[in-house]
Amino acid sequence: MAVQSLFPILNTRDLPRLVRFYETALDATVVYRFASGDDDDYVALELGPASLGIGRVPDAATVGDRVALWFYVDDVDAAYAAFIAAGGMAEQEPADMPWGERVAQARDCDGNLVNLGTAASAPPE
Repeated sequence: MAVQSLFPILNTRDLPRLVRFYETALDATVVYRFASGDDDDYVALELGPASLGIGRVPDAATVGDRVALWFYVDDVDAAYAAFIAAGGMAEQEPADMPWGERVAQARDCDGNLVNLGTAASAPPE
């Protein structure tokens, strides 16, 4: 058996708000919707080659780190700026890491921890 793909699913009390956040912050595109009534229960987003699911859970926890996401992006500084401009909360500004990547951390509008990373422009010494 081999894993073919993997994607995280975030649970939220306010599905439309969190979907709009990722559309604005990371240019996500809705590629699938499921609704059992008038409102969506689940939305699948495409972010380049990556996927993210978001499910409506009326009693979803609103505190604590329930998940951490990692997005590889082509420009961490621009992605971080867009993330904060969309209403994200700063955790760690972009910085070059000793293992050769440039990384920033922020929280989305639901408080989920998000890592934004890209290869550093120069290898570590």
